[in-house]
Amino acid sequence: MADTMNIDAAAFTAKGTPRDRMALPGTVFDGTVNVPVMHQAVKAYLANQRQGTHSTKTRGEVIGGNQKPWKQKGTGRARSGSTRSPVWVGGGTVFGPRPRKYTETVPRQVRALARKSALNARASEGALHVIDAFQWDAPKTSQMLQLIARLELTGKKVLVLTDGVKSNVFLSGRNLQNVHVLPYSDVSTYHILWSHTVLIESAALGEALAPIAEKDVAKVKVRKAVPKAEAAAKAPAKKKAAAPKAEKAEKAPAAKKKAAAPKAEKAAAPKKTAAKPAAKKKGK
Repeated sequence: MADTMNIDAAAFTAKGTPRDRMALPGTVFDGTVNVPVMHQAVKAYLANQRQGTHSTKTRGEVIGGNQKPWKQKGTGRARSGSTRSPVWVGGGTVFGPRPRKYTETVPRQVRALARKSALNARASEGALHVIDAFQWDAPKTSQMLQLIARLELTGKKVLVLTDGVKSNVFLSGRNLQNVHVLPYSDVSTYHILWSHTVLIESAALGEALAPIAEKDVAKVKVRKAVPKAEAAAKAPAKKKAAAPKAEKAEKAPAAKKKAAAPKAEKAAAPKKTAAKPAAKKKGK
Protein backbone atom coordinates (compact mmCIF):
# COMPACT_ATOMS: atom_id res chain seq x y z
CA MET A 1 0.00 0.00 0.00
CA ALA A 2 1.43 3.35 -0.99
CA ASP A 3 1.97 6.08 1.58
CA THR A 4 -0.66 8.80 1.76
CA MET A 5 0.21 11.67 -0.54
CA ASN A 6 -1.06 15.22 -0.79
CA ILE A 7 -2.32 15.53 -4.35
CA ASP A 8 -3.93 18.67 -5.71
CA ALA A 9 -5.56 19.47 -9.02
CA ALA A 10 -6.29 22.55 -11.10
CA ALA A 11 -9.73 24.05 -10.47
CA PHE A 12 -11.94 25.99 -12.88
CA THR A 13 -15.39 27.48 -13.04
CA ALA A 14 -18.09 26.02 -15.27
CA LYS A 15 -17.14 28.64 -17.90
CA GLY A 16 -13.44 27.74 -17.82
CA THR A 17 -12.07 30.55 -15.63
CA PRO A 18 -9.04 29.34 -13.58
CA ARG A 19 -9.31 29.21 -9.80
CA ASP A 20 -6.94 28.31 -6.97
CA ARG A 21 -5.77 24.69 -7.03
CA MET A 22 -7.82 22.32 -4.91
CA ALA A 23 -6.42 19.62 -2.61
CA LEU A 24 -7.95 16.26 -3.49
CA PRO A 25 -9.35 14.08 -0.66
CA GLY A 26 -6.74 11.66 0.65
CA THR A 27 -9.23 8.82 1.10
CA VAL A 28 -9.32 8.31 -2.68
CA PHE A 29 -6.25 10.11 -3.97
CA ASP A 30 -3.43 8.49 -2.02
CA GLY A 31 -1.14 7.63 -4.95
CA THR A 32 -2.24 4.00 -5.29
CA VAL A 33 -1.92 2.71 -8.87
CA ASN A 34 -2.49 -1.05 -9.19
CA VAL A 35 -2.08 -1.93 -12.88
CA PRO A 36 -3.02 -5.67 -12.73
CA VAL A 37 -6.29 -4.84 -10.95
CA MET A 38 -7.12 -2.16 -13.53
CA HIS A 39 -6.46 -4.67 -16.31
CA GLN A 40 -8.79 -7.19 -14.69
CA ALA A 41 -11.57 -4.61 -14.29
CA VAL A 42 -11.30 -3.33 -17.88
CA LYS A 43 -11.20 -6.85 -19.31
CA ALA A 44 -14.31 -7.81 -17.35
CA TYR A 45 -16.13 -4.62 -18.40
CA LEU A 46 -15.44 -5.23 -22.11
CA ALA A 47 -16.41 -8.91 -21.80
CA ASN A 48 -19.72 -7.96 -20.17
CA GLN A 49 -20.56 -5.71 -23.12
CA ARG A 50 -20.63 -8.71 -25.47
CA GLN A 51 -24.06 -10.05 -26.32
CA GLY A 52 -22.85 -13.52 -27.27
CA THR A 53 -25.58 -14.01 -29.89
CA HIS A 54 -23.26 -15.41 -32.57
CA SER A 55 -24.52 -18.70 -33.98
CA THR A 56 -23.78 -21.11 -36.83
CA LYS A 57 -25.76 -24.14 -38.03
CA THR A 58 -24.60 -27.72 -37.85
CA ARG A 59 -25.43 -30.27 -40.56
CA GLY A 60 -28.56 -31.20 -38.65
CA GLU A 61 -29.89 -27.62 -38.74
CA VAL A 62 -29.24 -26.69 -42.38
CA ILE A 63 -32.31 -27.06 -44.62
CA GLY A 64 -32.17 -29.78 -47.28
CA GLY A 65 -29.85 -32.70 -47.82
CA ASN A 66 -32.40 -35.35 -46.93
CA GLN A 67 -31.88 -37.39 -50.07
CA LYS A 68 -28.71 -39.28 -50.88
CA PRO A 69 -27.04 -37.45 -53.82
CA TRP A 70 -26.19 -40.66 -55.71
CA LYS A 71 -26.13 -44.38 -55.05
CA GLN A 72 -23.50 -45.87 -52.80
CA LYS A 73 -21.63 -47.92 -55.42
CA GLY A 74 -21.05 -48.00 -59.13
CA THR A 75 -20.63 -44.30 -59.90
CA GLY A 76 -16.87 -44.09 -59.43
CA ARG A 77 -17.29 -41.11 -57.14
CA ALA A 78 -16.76 -40.92 -53.42
CA ARG A 79 -19.68 -42.12 -51.36
CA SER A 80 -21.88 -39.33 -50.00
CA GLY A 81 -25.00 -39.36 -47.92
CA SER A 82 -26.08 -35.70 -47.77
CA THR A 83 -25.43 -32.41 -49.57
CA ARG A 84 -25.42 -30.68 -46.19
CA SER A 85 -22.26 -32.45 -45.04
CA PRO A 86 -19.56 -30.05 -43.76
CA VAL A 87 -17.36 -30.95 -46.77
CA TRP A 88 -20.01 -29.67 -49.21
CA VAL A 89 -20.53 -26.04 -50.19
CA GLY A 90 -23.59 -24.83 -48.29
CA GLY A 91 -23.22 -27.57 -45.74
CA GLY A 92 -23.16 -27.31 -41.96
CA THR A 93 -20.36 -25.91 -39.82
CA VAL A 94 -18.29 -28.08 -37.51
CA PHE A 95 -17.50 -26.62 -34.07
CA GLY A 96 -18.69 -23.15 -35.11
CA PRO A 97 -19.58 -20.38 -32.65
CA ARG A 98 -22.72 -20.95 -30.61
CA PRO A 99 -24.66 -18.55 -28.36
CA ARG A 100 -22.94 -18.21 -25.02
CA LYS A 101 -22.38 -15.78 -22.15
CA TYR A 102 -19.13 -13.89 -21.68
CA THR A 103 -20.02 -12.54 -18.23
CA GLU A 104 -17.09 -12.04 -15.87
CA THR A 105 -17.66 -11.26 -12.21
CA VAL A 106 -15.20 -9.03 -10.36
CA PRO A 107 -15.47 -8.64 -6.57
CA ARG A 108 -16.76 -5.29 -5.38
CA GLN A 109 -13.59 -4.43 -3.47
CA VAL A 110 -11.45 -5.22 -6.51
CA ARG A 111 -13.61 -2.96 -8.67
CA ALA A 112 -13.30 -0.17 -6.10
CA LEU A 113 -9.51 -0.56 -5.99
CA ALA A 114 -9.30 -0.50 -9.81
CA ARG A 115 -11.40 2.65 -10.00
CA LYS A 116 -9.31 4.30 -7.28
CA SER A 117 -6.11 3.36 -9.13
CA ALA A 118 -7.41 4.84 -12.40
CA LEU A 119 -8.30 8.14 -10.70
CA ASN A 120 -4.87 8.29 -9.06
CA ALA A 121 -3.19 7.61 -12.39
CA ARG A 122 -5.00 10.53 -14.05
CA ALA A 123 -4.31 12.82 -11.07
CA SER A 124 -0.59 11.99 -11.08
CA GLU A 125 -0.45 12.83 -14.81
CA GLY A 126 -2.06 16.22 -14.22
CA ALA A 127 -5.00 15.10 -16.35
CA LEU A 128 -7.65 15.61 -13.66
CA HIS A 129 -9.38 18.99 -13.30
CA VAL A 130 -12.01 20.12 -10.80
CA ILE A 131 -15.05 22.19 -11.82
CA ASP A 132 -16.65 24.18 -8.99
CA ALA A 133 -20.31 23.62 -9.99
CA PHE A 134 -22.27 22.85 -13.15
CA GLN A 135 -25.21 25.24 -12.79
CA TRP A 136 -26.42 25.26 -16.38
CA ASP A 137 -29.99 26.41 -16.88
CA ALA A 138 -30.45 24.76 -20.26
CA PRO A 139 -28.64 22.18 -22.36
CA LYS A 140 -26.30 23.79 -24.90
CA THR A 141 -23.66 21.93 -26.84
CA SER A 142 -21.86 25.21 -27.54
CA GLN A 143 -21.50 25.76 -23.79
CA MET A 144 -19.69 22.45 -23.41
CA LEU A 145 -17.53 23.20 -26.45
CA GLN A 146 -16.54 26.58 -25.00
CA LEU A 147 -15.53 24.98 -21.69
CA ILE A 148 -13.39 22.38 -23.46
CA ALA A 149 -11.80 25.01 -25.70
CA ARG A 150 -10.87 27.26 -22.75
CA LEU A 151 -9.26 24.33 -20.97
CA GLU A 152 -7.32 23.58 -24.20
CA LEU A 153 -8.76 20.08 -24.48
CA THR A 154 -10.03 20.30 -28.07
CA GLY A 155 -9.45 17.03 -29.89
CA LYS A 156 -8.92 15.05 -26.68
CA LYS A 157 -11.22 12.52 -25.03
CA VAL A 158 -12.88 14.24 -22.08
CA LEU A 159 -14.78 12.51 -19.27
CA VAL A 160 -17.13 14.79 -17.30
CA LEU A 161 -18.20 13.50 -13.87
CA THR A 162 -21.10 15.31 -12.22
CA ASP A 163 -22.47 15.25 -8.69
CA GLY A 164 -25.50 13.07 -9.32
CA VAL A 165 -27.59 13.10 -12.49
CA LYS A 166 -27.58 16.48 -14.26
CA SER A 167 -29.56 16.24 -17.46
CA ASN A 168 -28.51 19.67 -18.77
CA VAL A 169 -24.84 18.74 -18.61
CA PHE A 170 -25.51 15.30 -20.08
CA LEU A 171 -27.50 16.70 -23.01
CA SER A 172 -24.84 19.36 -23.62
CA GLY A 173 -22.17 16.73 -24.22
CA ARG A 174 -24.28 13.95 -25.72
CA ASN A 175 -23.72 15.07 -29.32
CA LEU A 176 -19.92 15.41 -28.96
CA GLN A 177 -17.93 12.40 -30.08
CA ASN A 178 -15.00 12.80 -27.66
CA VAL A 179 -17.04 13.86 -24.60
CA HIS A 180 -18.68 11.46 -22.17
CA VAL A 181 -20.81 12.69 -19.24
CA LEU A 182 -21.53 10.41 -16.28
CA PRO A 183 -22.49 10.73 -12.62
CA TYR A 184 -19.41 10.28 -10.44
CA SER A 185 -21.02 7.32 -8.64
CA ASP A 186 -21.55 5.42 -11.93
CA VAL A 187 -18.10 5.81 -13.46
CA SER A 188 -16.06 2.68 -14.15
CA THR A 189 -12.36 2.03 -14.56
CA TYR A 190 -12.81 1.65 -18.30
CA HIS A 191 -14.31 5.14 -18.71
CA ILE A 192 -11.53 6.78 -16.69
CA LEU A 193 -8.78 5.05 -18.68
CA TRP A 194 -10.63 5.75 -21.96
CA SER A 195 -10.38 9.50 -21.40
CA HIS A 196 -7.34 11.73 -21.78
CA THR A 197 -8.65 14.22 -19.21
CA VAL A 198 -11.21 13.93 -16.40
CA LEU A 199 -13.37 16.86 -15.26
CA ILE A 200 -14.92 16.27 -11.83
CA GLU A 201 -17.49 18.47 -10.14
CA SER A 202 -16.20 19.52 -6.73
CA ALA A 203 -19.34 18.41 -4.86
CA ALA A 204 -18.80 14.85 -6.15
CA LEU A 205 -15.51 14.74 -4.22
CA GLY A 206 -17.23 15.79 -1.00
CA GLU A 207 -15.67 19.26 -0.89
CA ALA A 208 -17.92 21.67 -2.76
CA LEU A 209 -16.33 24.88 -4.00
CA ALA A 210 -18.47 28.00 -3.72
CA PRO A 211 -19.16 29.34 -7.23
CA ILE A 212 -17.59 32.73 -7.91
CA ALA A 213 -19.41 35.53 -9.68
CA GLU A 214 -17.97 35.98 -13.14
CA LYS A 215 -18.97 38.11 -16.07
CA ASP A 216 -19.78 36.80 -19.50
CA VAL A 217 -16.56 35.50 -20.98
CA ALA A 218 -15.68 36.22 -24.58
CA LYS A 219 -16.28 33.27 -26.87
CA VAL A 220 -13.30 31.20 -27.93
CA LYS A 221 -13.00 30.14 -31.54
CA VAL A 222 -13.41 26.38 -31.60
CA ARG A 223 -11.30 24.66 -34.21
CA LYS A 224 -12.21 21.26 -35.48
CA ALA A 225 -9.46 18.81 -34.66
CA VAL A 226 -8.45 16.79 -37.72
CA PRO A 227 -7.28 13.27 -36.83
CA LYS A 228 -3.65 12.54 -37.67
CA ALA A 229 -4.64 9.66 -39.95
CA GLU A 230 -6.87 11.95 -42.05
CA ALA A 231 -4.24 14.68 -42.17
CA ALA A 232 -1.60 12.17 -43.33
CA ALA A 233 -3.98 10.80 -45.94
CA LYS A 234 -4.75 14.25 -47.34
CA ALA A 235 -1.10 15.33 -47.65
CA PRO A 236 -0.03 12.74 -50.29
CA ALA A 237 -3.26 13.39 -52.19
CA LYS A 238 -2.27 17.04 -52.69
CA LYS A 239 1.20 16.04 -53.87
CA LYS A 240 -0.27 13.52 -56.29
CA ALA A 241 -2.68 16.14 -57.59
CA ALA A 242 0.22 18.56 -58.15
CA ALA A 243 2.37 15.94 -59.88
CA PRO A 244 0.15 15.54 -62.99
CA LYS A 245 0.18 19.33 -63.47
CA ALA A 246 3.99 19.34 -63.44
CA GLU A 247 4.04 16.44 -65.87
CA LYS A 248 1.63 18.26 -68.18
CA ALA A 249 3.78 21.39 -67.98
CA GLU A 250 6.85 19.33 -68.95
CA LYS A 251 5.04 17.50 -71.72
CA ALA A 252 3.54 20.69 -73.20
CA PRO A 253 6.83 22.10 -74.66
CA ALA A 254 7.78 18.66 -75.95
CA ALA A 255 4.41 18.32 -77.64
CA LYS A 256 4.79 21.78 -79.20
CA LYS A 257 8.26 20.87 -80.50
CA LYS A 258 6.91 17.66 -82.03
CA ALA A 259 4.05 19.58 -83.62
CA ALA A 260 6.49 22.19 -85.02
CA ALA A 261 8.96 19.58 -86.34
CA PRO A 262 6.74 18.25 -89.15
CA LYS A 263 6.08 21.80 -90.35
CA ALA A 264 9.83 22.50 -90.51
CA GLU A 265 10.42 19.27 -92.38
CA LYS A 266 7.71 20.14 -94.88
CA ALA A 267 9.20 23.60 -95.43
CA ALA A 268 12.72 22.21 -95.91
CA ALA A 269 11.68 19.48 -98.31
CA PRO A 270 12.01 20.51 -102.04
CA LYS A 271 8.85 20.78 -103.97
CA LYS A 272 8.37 17.93 -106.34
CA THR A 273 7.32 18.90 -109.85
CA ALA A 274 4.76 16.79 -111.52
CA ALA A 275 6.47 14.38 -113.95
CA LYS A 276 5.33 14.79 -117.56
CA PRO A 277 4.15 11.62 -119.25
CA ALA A 278 6.73 10.20 -121.66
CA ALA A 279 5.95 10.73 -125.36
CA LYS A 280 4.88 7.61 -127.11
CA LYS A 281 7.22 6.47 -129.88
CA LYS A 282 5.67 6.29 -133.25
CA GLY A 283 5.82 2.90 -134.73
CA LYS A 284 7.76 2.46 -137.98
